Amino acid sequence: MSGTFCRIGAIGSPTVGVTMLSFPTSLYRLQLRGDVDFTVATDLLPYLDDLGISHLYLSPIFTAEAGSTHGYDVIDPTQIDPALGGRAGFESLAKAAAARRIGIVLDIVPNHTAFSLENPWLRDVLRHGPDSRYARHFDLDAKDRIRLPMLDAPFEETVEKDALLIEETSEGFVLVHGPLRVPLADATAEHAGDLRTLHARQHWRLTNWRSERDAISHRRFFNITSLVGMRIEDPEVFEDTHRLIFDLVDKGMVHGLRIDHVDGLADPAQYLRRMADRLAGVPIWVEKILAADEFLPDWPVCGTTGYVVAGQIGQVLTSGEGGARLETLYRDRTTEMQSFPAMVRAAKREILTNDLAAELWVLHRMVVDLAERDPVGSEYGPEIWRQAIIGLIAAFPRYRTYLDADEASEEDRRLLNDAADAAAEPLDRRPIDLLTGWLLDGPEALRVRFQQVAGATMAKGQEDTAFYRYNRLLSANEVGAEPAEPAISGVEFQSLMRKRAEAMPDGVSLTTSHDTKRSEDARLRIAALSHHPEVMEQLLTQADTLKEAAAVPANLRWYLIQSVWALPADAPDRAARLCEHAIKAMREAKQGTTWQSPDEAFEKVATQLVEALVAKWAAFPEQTQAAALTADRLSVAQLALKLTVPGVPDIYQGSEIACHLLTDPDNRRAVDWGPLRRALRDPSTLERPLDRAKFTLTRAMLDLRRQNPEFFRHASFEPIKTQSGTVGFQRRQKGKLLVGVVSTNGKAISGDVSGASVVWGRSASENSELLEDAAILRWNEASG
Repeated sequence: MSGTFCRIGAIGSPTVGVTMLSFPTSLYRLQLRGDVDFTVATDLLPYLDDLGISHLYLSPIFTAEAGSTHGYDVIDPTQIDPALGGRAGFESLAKAAAARRIGIVLDIVPNHTAFSLENPWLRDVLRHGPDSRYARHFDLDAKDRIRLPMLDAPFEETVEKDALLIEETSEGFVLVHGPLRVPLADATAEHAGDLRTLHARQHWRLTNWRSERDAISHRRFFNITSLVGMRIEDPEVFEDTHRLIFDLVDKGMVHGLRIDHVDGLADPAQYLRRMADRLAGVPIWVEKILAADEFLPDWPVCGTTGYVVAGQIGQVLTSGEGGARLETLYRDRTTEMQSFPAMVRAAKREILTNDLAAELWVLHRMVVDLAERDPVGSEYGPEIWRQAIIGLIAAFPRYRTYLDADEASEEDRRLLNDAADAAAEPLDRRPIDLLTGWLLDGPEALRVRFQQVAGATMAKGQEDTAFYRYNRLLSANEVGAEPAEPAISGVEFQSLMRKRAEAMPDGVSLTTSHDTKRSEDARLRIAALSHHPEVMEQLLTQADTLKEAAAVPANLRWYLIQSVWALPADAPDRAARLCEHAIKAMREAKQGTTWQSPDEAFEKVATQLVEALVAKWAAFPEQTQAAALTADRLSVAQLALKLTVPGVPDIYQGSEIACHLLTDPDNRRAVDWGPLRRALRDPSTLERPLDRAKFTLTRAMLDLRRQNPEFFRHASFEPIKTQSGTVGFQRRQKGKLLVGVVSTNGKAISGDVSGASVVWGRSASENSELLEDAAILRWNEASG
């Protein structure tokens, strides 16, 4: 189980001769690229050390496409990106980190690489086809030539325009079209005078980019054609893609790994067993989104990367009563009556038949082939099978099952059968039952591909569609959260954390990441509206007075008002950021405009309203000040919980002070490190109360965690009764005791927790500085 796997000691660092704690007491996530490379990261180490960080947590470092802003589009997993400083730069960073006893955790991407002509392995396959050493590295359709949807028009039209040339390079001949340089098979150069014949004899075919919707030959990452799935289940592919990672770990430069998108792999359990066998004692976390009733499979990992605990903290800080009032107001003002589960199911059907149509057709061919050989299945036509696939995936309540060649768990069988029941309502039951049976006991290829597509459909249907349509309370529309259940009680939260202490004590606890839809403090400004629903009503009323509001659909208008409120009035570049976010939100919602067919006129109507709202609320109305104060207290409460509940807190770059960011690319904005460095010497140099509160609390608790690593890994989590509007707990281990009382309603805590020394907080009666009364944390090393 994940809760017992990470029982490891200290790891030496052969490269630098320093011993450090192998298991983190905290992580600091740094997004490399842009203006941040290994030199910048090295320069930050003194600051991070003084802040109390035990491990630096880096976004992908391997060579990515030129100009990559995130690093997940790897073109060469055997090389550290020269754009970041290369191997020498990373070794220098690792040595400097080790000198300060700071470990390094890497984010790795086994599921995919860039489907790009910059990818040397892919270029080799394009040139040599099945004879390439890398022919089986990529998840390609062996029955088809490799489709390259990189043209602005069909190939035939491109030929007729004389827009293709042949050039000779150091690697061989290439077909040239604008910036494209596509490798040609060595034996085909003799056909250079006949481009159609030349093209027909390649291992690939160039196509119009618009054909990618339902005519591709590689497994994608979700619907992103520029990323190609890797066959990591193949031992040779596994070794080739991980050779550099293993080398960095073996040399003591890397001390933990985050596995990106584990659900995309053909067999996650097999992959993680291989990793654990090869990297015994090295902490591994998986990016895995768990449903509300789902537990992490029995994998040899420390836990997940923390989205679920972020959602649970958000739920306990949201008012159920106020949320219900907001829902009534939302339904009244927007006339949106669809429930969130129904909206997700509809969105998943749309995604499968549009964005993932290519993946649907691959599954369809597999199923029809099976049906034609089945005495009952052969009676049904192809459209019945298409609808059966769509219905079963749309009805499945989680990202995927974990069926393998040996057996299916009782839970996976139950989930598939329940989904079959739901999918069969408008359809003939027999095809659904046959399909379910084939998934449980049929060909492995169908089982693997169905699970991969199911996960992609949930991600795109829920996170990237329904989250932008169901706009009741946007703080609940978060990766790993439950929009249909935005609030839970303190008792429910205590129970969840107690279970976490037993099942996943070494999991990561995050509140902001490069993937969250909104950063931690932006979310809490929206959540504060559940404690002040009258403020949302006031904002709506004021917005409706603007002439720009009338042309914007009511549901979108509701979304935009919450988004403007999410950023404080003094947020830098507020209007431009909100307009960019609004365009992304509209295209993700796919109602009026899309990424594939943007409607600029529709989008302009919405951005004009955003600009008008920002101008009107250059300073938010006085009657919203109470909600703003509630939001700040909730932010402090959120931080206090993240730093004390079971798990390893992950501090996203810059979020040690107030962090109000929207979805990417806004959440990758450059951090101004100057004020943070100055705050180490004097926190009062931070002007805003929330900045001072978060920075001071972060530093105090990170220091306490670093001084007591075993306590925070192994201490129990026990609920304690506290006053209404708070959640209380104590953590105890070997004579040490941490007691916490945290405000869940954004009001000041009255009373006290006695018998221990203060780590953070004062009760309201002690005339504390603003926000110190949002949480009380006390520590005692003499407790029995």
